[in-house]
Amino acid sequence: MSRSPLITRHGLDDVLAWCPEGPVRVREFLADALAFAAQLPAQGQLINLCEDRYRFAVGFAAGLLCGKTSLQPSSQAPHSLRQVAEDYPGSVCLVDATAAPADLPALVVPARAGQGGPLPEAVPLIDDAQVAAILFTSGSTGRPQPHRKHWGRLVRNGQAEAAALGLLERPCSLVGTVPVQHSYGFESTLLLALHGGCRFWSGKPFYPQDIADALAAVPAPRMLVTTPFHLGNWLAAALPSVPLERVLSATAPLAEGLARQAEAACGAQVHEIYGSTESSALASRRTVQGAPWTLMPQVALRIEADVATASGGHVEGEVPLADVLEPLPDGRFVLHGRIADLVNIAGKRTSLAYLNQQLAGLPGVVDAAFYLPDGADDAPGITRLAAFAVAPQHSAAQLMALLRERLDPIFLPRPLVLLPGLPRNATGKLTREALGALYRREVLHERA
Repeated sequence: MSRSPLITRHGLDDVLAWCPEGPVRVREFLADALAFAAQLPAQGQLINLCEDRYRFAVGFAAGLLCGKTSLQPSSQAPHSLRQVAEDYPGSVCLVDATAAPADLPALVVPARAGQGGPLPEAVPLIDDAQVAAILFTSGSTGRPQPHRKHWGRLVRNGQAEAAALGLLERPCSLVGTVPVQHSYGFESTLLLALHGGCRFWSGKPFYPQDIADALAAVPAPRMLVTTPFHLGNWLAAALPSVPLERVLSATAPLAEGLARQAEAACGAQVHEIYGSTESSALASRRTVQGAPWTLMPQVALRIEADVATASGGHVEGEVPLADVLEPLPDGRFVLHGRIADLVNIAGKRTSLAYLNQQLAGLPGVVDAAFYLPDGADDAPGITRLAAFAVAPQHSAAQLMALLRERLDPIFLPRPLVLLPGLPRNATGKLTREALGALYRREVLHERA
């Protein structure tokens, strides 16, 4: 049996996390995890719903120490949580507050469970074959679909991402705007701290002022782990900010113009992560240096008949990818968008990702998304593309005039609807379901 430490690249007296009350060192974190592990029930898994990143980490580590799995739903809607609880009988929810979600059994993770108790003298070892976490996607049926992550692979995941981003040589203080339950937030805040030598901020700032305050609360060098949506809002607020070393973005394509704006405003390099819940993080790039992506250490990519499969390194088995990838002679690749997002109208092809990039890249556009209604095809009288945009200084006619200079007429949206905001979720994503509801309300004028 092979085992790996709970924490690597940190000494026992190094800072692992920053909370509003101050720094928490590795010894103190281990004491908190061990103390909370003693409070866990003997049976069942842990549905870890803590929004506070430090409490989540304590609950996650306590579960590992007891041989339990961290169940990490992508949605905290009561219906989704009940489905997870049904599939994993006897599970208990870990929460920040006393309220039990969806009337499920819950246990509050204390802010400092081990405070005042003995401090450990060694970092515990965990069985590499232990299923440390199960992350969920919505699946085609809407029922949460599980994706198992073994401890040994998670250790390699954190180390590979840290190496790809240059963090092994210069670890950063991490401030994340994304939920830690989500694969991106889990890997790029918690795993980078546990196995990349970084430290993490306990909170999950959302609004621009919250982000600025969180960055000011941690020492340099700093890295903001965020999404294009959060990054755009933060830059638009033009708040005073402390110097940043890096900005990391994922969950949606980052426009090169926004990346250049961020680098100029923050004096930081802006990088993107490519991956999925199924595959974990696979590749990275510095956005302003062009379209190609570089695979993470030991990750391999096979492309046959336009279907890409990832394997090796920290990837769990062989994972088919939902995107169209173009391999390059130097081993890198270009991402052309999701297979499901390919658009074929009147014999001409493009992708929704490309169309979104063109609309979002127009001056004055704060947020934007194209939508292809169900049933669109190449037949006469086809359903046309629609688009939604947030552009306070423009009319729809003005934006359409600008789009005509960028797009083939067949891909121009009819209609283009201007709105005060788009219904993005906590990770900054616009789901097809949310866009479909918007289309029915704003274009078809259906009322719920």
